[in-house]
Amino acid sequence: MAGNRSVTNSEILSRVRSRVGEVFDPNTAAQDARRIAELAGVEYSYYNTAIVENKIRLIFVVVERNLVRSIVFFGNSKVKSSTLRKKLELKTGDYLDPLAAETSRKTLLEYYRKKGFAFVEVKLDDEKLRRGELLYTINEGPRVKIDSVKFSGNSALKTKQLKNTIKTKNRKLLLLPAYYVEEYVDKDLTRLKNIYYERGFLDVGVTAKRQFNKAQSKVRLTFVIDEGTAYVVETITFSGNKNFEEKQLREGLKLHQGRTYNQRKADSDVSRILKLYRENGFIDAKVKRNVSFISKDKVNVEFAITEGERFRIGRINITGNEQTQDKVIRRVLDEYDFKPGRWYNADIARGDGSGELERNIRRMVLTESATITPSGETPGQKDAQVSVIEGQTGMVMLGAGVSSDAGAIGQLIFEQKNFDIKDKPKSFSDFITGKAFKGAGQSLRIALEPGTERSRYSINFTEPYFMNRPISLDVIGESFEWERECYDENRMRGYISFEKRYRNHWRRSVGLRVENVDVDNVDSDAPKEIKDVKGDNMLFGIKLGVAKDLTDDRFNPSKGYYFRANYEQVAGDHTFGILSGTYSRYKTLYEDLAERKTILSTKLHAATVVGDAPPFEKFYAGGSRSIRGFDYRGVSTRGGSGKDPIGSDWIFLANAEVTVPMVGDNLSALFFVDTGAIDSGNYRASVGTGIQIMIPQWFGPVPMRFEIATPLMKDGDDDTQVFSFSVGRLF
Repeated sequence: MAGNRSVTNSEILSRVRSRVGEVFDPNTAAQDARRIAELAGVEYSYYNTAIVENKIRLIFVVVERNLVRSIVFFGNSKVKSSTLRKKLELKTGDYLDPLAAETSRKTLLEYYRKKGFAFVEVKLDDEKLRRGELLYTINEGPRVKIDSVKFSGNSALKTKQLKNTIKTKNRKLLLLPAYYVEEYVDKDLTRLKNIYYERGFLDVGVTAKRQFNKAQSKVRLTFVIDEGTAYVVETITFSGNKNFEEKQLREGLKLHQGRTYNQRKADSDVSRILKLYRENGFIDAKVKRNVSFISKDKVNVEFAITEGERFRIGRINITGNEQTQDKVIRRVLDEYDFKPGRWYNADIARGDGSGELERNIRRMVLTESATITPSGETPGQKDAQVSVIEGQTGMVMLGAGVSSDAGAIGQLIFEQKNFDIKDKPKSFSDFITGKAFKGAGQSLRIALEPGTERSRYSINFTEPYFMNRPISLDVIGESFEWERECYDENRMRGYISFEKRYRNHWRRSVGLRVENVDVDNVDSDAPKEIKDVKGDNMLFGIKLGVAKDLTDDRFNPSKGYYFRANYEQVAGDHTFGILSGTYSRYKTLYEDLAERKTILSTKLHAATVVGDAPPFEKFYAGGSRSIRGFDYRGVSTRGGSGKDPIGSDWIFLANAEVTVPMVGDNLSALFFVDTGAIDSGNYRASVGTGIQIMIPQWFGPVPMRFEIATPLMKDGDDDTQVFSFSVGRLF
C-alpha cells in the first residue's frame, strides 16, 4: 500500500482479492483498485507493479480525499456565523466534497434572499477550497423592505380581492415590516394569473414593476395586469364515453353553455366525471379537459374520457397491522361495501391515503397512514392491498383549560383508542409496557378533570362495531360537580347507548341512563323550585335518536350539514320527557389560492320539556356556545327574591357565524349573530366579533377564542357578558 494516511492498511486489504503466492491477474488487481476507491475517504486508487527477484510486487496507490480543515465566513454583519454554519452540508472534519461546498454556497444565497437581502452575493474561494479551507465571502447588501403593494389595470376584479390572493404584503401581522423576496413575487404572479384564468380571462397577462429607492433598502411593488377578455362557453361535448350516456355525464356540471368559462368549475367537473367512473370500477379512467378558442371571446369545452378496463375486487390483503386485528380493518371495509366481488371503488380507495375509505380507516383504527392500492393481472379483477402504518393509540395526557363559562379546569387523562377488553395481560410486564388490552379497535378513556367551578370524573368505553356490525356501543360512568348560582349540583350517572350507522349517512340510536342528582348547599333565599328538589333525585331515562351527517370533515367542516333529533322519556323521582332537535349547515363562501376557506356556519336548535321537569333538567341560554353577549345561564326564567335562574320549559336558538382566515392558517376573524328565545321574556339577539388563534403543540393545535358581543335585544332580568374567551383544548 502507498499514499494512505487516514485509511488503514487493514481496511485496504479487506477489499483486495489478489493473494500472495498466486499467479498475478491484472483484471483482479484492477477490480481490487476499484473496490479500494469505494472506501470512505478515498478519492481514487490504482495499482503499480515491480519485478523483484523474478516475482511481482503489487502496489496499491491510494489518493485520499481532503478533509474540511476550516469553515470561515467573511463579510456577514447582519447574520451570525453560527446561524450560517447550520445551513451548510459540510462541517469541519468531514471529507471535502467540492460539489457539496458549492451547494452550500447556493444554500446561503437562498437563505439570505428569503430574508429580504435581494442583492446579496456569496462567493467561494476555489484556491483555499483545494486546501480544505472553506471561505465564503458575503456581500450582504441592504435588506429590502416592501414600502407598498399596488395594482394597476384591474377592473373585473377588485383590488381588495387581489390583495387577499397574494402572499406579498407590506406588513406582517399588521405591525411588523415585510421584506422583499423575489421568489415570493414570482409565485404571486402565478397566483394572480390563476385567479383571472379561473374566471375565464384566458389571455390575461401579469407583470411586476419594482421601484427601488437610491439606497436599495425599500421597494414599491406594482402588479400590472392586462385582463383581456372573459371567454364564454359556446359548447360542452364529451368523447370516449361508452359505459355512461352523455345525459349522465351532464348531470351536475358546473360549467354551462352561454356562461363565462370558469377554470375552477371546469376542474370540478373533471373531478365529478372521474369520480363517477372510478367509483364504478374504472380504476384507470382518465378525464382530460380540452379548451379550444373559436372566436375572440368564445371557447368550446371537450371532456375527453379514457375509460380503461372495469374491475371487481378480488382478494383483500392487509399488511402493517402488527397490533391491530385484521377484523378491525375489515369491518371498516365492509361498512363501505368494499368487499370481494364488488366493483372496485377507486374513488374512496385512491391509493394515496386521500380517499374517504382510507381516511376512515385512519380515523377508526388510529393509524398514521392507510392506503389501498390495486394489484394483480387477472382480467376484470384487482386485488386490494391495504397497507397501514400503526400510530400511537394509547397516551396519558396532562391538560388545562380555561373559559369564561366554566372557569379553570385541570386534566389528567388516560386514553387508549385501540383497546381490547378481552386481551388480558399474560404477565405484569405486558400490563406495564402496554402490550395488553390492545388491538380490537375499541376505545377506553379515563378522565380526571377538577376545576374551580366545575369538576368532572369519567370513564368511557366504546365498541364501534358491536357484534361486528356498524353499531356503536357506548358505556359511560361519570361524576359531575358544579357550583350553581344558589346551590351545588352533584351528579352520578351511568349511561349505555347503541347507535347504528347506515350507508346513506343516517344514524339511529337508543340510550339508557341511570342518574342521581344531589342538590345541596341551597341558599336560604333560593327559589321555591330549587328548594323543592333539595337532596337526592333519582332519574331513569330512555332516549331515542336519529341523526344524519353530510359534512366534509368531522372536526372542521367547511360544507354540508348535520341533523340530529332526540326524544328522552324520564321516570323515577320525576316524570317528564325531553324533545330536542339540532340542524347545522356549513358553506364555503370563498377559498383563496392558498386553500384557506371563509366559512359560513349556521345552526338551529330547539328543545322542549314534555311534562314537569326539575330545574336541573330544564333549558338555559347564554354563554360562548349559546347566545354570546349574555352570561352563562344568564337567559332563564327566574324565581325567588334573588331572581336566580330556574330554567325554561322550552328553548329556541339560531346562530350564524363567518370565519375569515387572516394570517396563515392559525389566525382567523369571527363575525357572528346569535339569537334565541325561552318561555319567558322577549326574544334575545346579539352581534359580535372575535378572533380565533390555533397554537401548534406536539399533541395538536390548541384553540384560543376571544369574542366580544353586544346584546341588541334582551330582557330586564338577563345577565349580560360582553367579553368571553376560552383557552386550551379539552381533550
